[in-house]
Amino acid sequence: MELKTRYQYTYFIYNFLIKENRYKKYIMSLIKNEKFKLKIFEKWQNIDLYTYFLPKIREFLFKSFELSEKGSLTKFQELPLDTQVAILSDYDSISFEYDLKKDIHGKTIDKNSIFFKIQKVGLILFKKGIGFLYFKTNIESSDNFESILNFNYKFNEINQNNLQNYDGINIQTDLFENIQELHKFINNIIGDRQYSIQNNLDMQKFFTYSYTCINQNNWNINTEFANIEKEFNKYVNVMPNDIETNITLTENIKTISNSQFSKIGISNLGVNLLCSECDINNYTVYPHDYENKYFYTYIFALYIKIYLKTLNYKFKEKKIGKKMRKEFIEFTKEIWLQEVTSENNGSIFYNNIKEVLEIDKIYNSLKNKYNILYNELKIDKNEKLSIAGVITLIVTFILNIINLVICFKP
Repeated sequence: MELKTRYQYTYFIYNFLIKENRYKKYIMSLIKNEKFKLKIFEKWQNIDLYTYFLPKIREFLFKSFELSEKGSLTKFQELPLDTQVAILSDYDSISFEYDLKKDIHGKTIDKNSIFFKIQKVGLILFKKGIGFLYFKTNIESSDNFESILNFNYKFNEINQNNLQNYDGINIQTDLFENIQELHKFINNIIGDRQYSIQNNLDMQKFFTYSYTCINQNNWNINTEFANIEKEFNKYVNVMPNDIETNITLTENIKTISNSQFSKIGISNLGVNLLCSECDINNYTVYPHDYENKYFYTYIFALYIKIYLKTLNYKFKEKKIGKKMRKEFIEFTKEIWLQEVTSENNGSIFYNNIKEVLEIDKIYNSLKNKYNILYNELKIDKNEKLSIAGVITLIVTFILNIINLVICFKP
């Protein structure tokens, strides 16, 4: 079945790590870069985010709401750069947006190519040195759903060394001339990959976060979703159009619906929403909600998973001490035990992401390791205290004997 699209966009999200002792220098490099602008979240312009997230998580994700208060941003910008960096590096998270040039050239028509536009490039950084580089894209050359399948699949792997298979993707923007230039841009942003690889991050692929609204002729009151389920399965699995048609969703993929004509597929590869234009909200209200409230909910979940993985790496490297245990306890109290949102659909969305990414499993495993280590440390400490006590008694006994001998010596 040939599906036609009414509206679509795809965010490609790339995770990376910055060493904590280089975090301030990294922020300084962004502030000095004229292309990157600090993203300030203003309460009334982002009222949906402000009301969606509960206070603890809102403060964690959007500390810059404070800078949007009257006069605060001006005072901040008047500070020396070193002071600005010191303040920003103490925020739990900060965001930057890349200043895109306006398109100045036309596109060459080629039926074998997929032309796409990069609408937005941004960075979200967390205090622990966890970073997310994202690109918002949309296809310009086709309204066929199969083009979205092929594009998402191919773009998702451009970070691999072999680029010869991507001749069919042409970038419709003057930011990058070709895929190779995009590859270089990514490498310049993330720097040395080795630290990220050491912590077991997948540096080959993006997370795919996609929104597609299809023509109502393909999905409506009289046309069942089952008719397009195979295409949806390819979409969620981030697979090309020409893959075997009998593909199904795997066990580790969750599907949720926020309306009758909207389905979200959540997997380890990303989050992909497919909906029909027969519901007017699917191309008016929901696209905005999906790339704001739900986008940051997804980023928050990814952050938690990566943060726990970095703690697990430190545990394996035997870098755990009182400081790390204190950090884990603080994370548990300030982040882990907090509700993200009071919105019902948002809570369902977040909980399903956590389940697919196995975040609870990672946390509980790490918690057990910490408990075992803590008990071992207590036992070791008690053993040392016991040995010290015995030695003290022996020394005391010897000294008492010496004193008695001295006292009775004629």
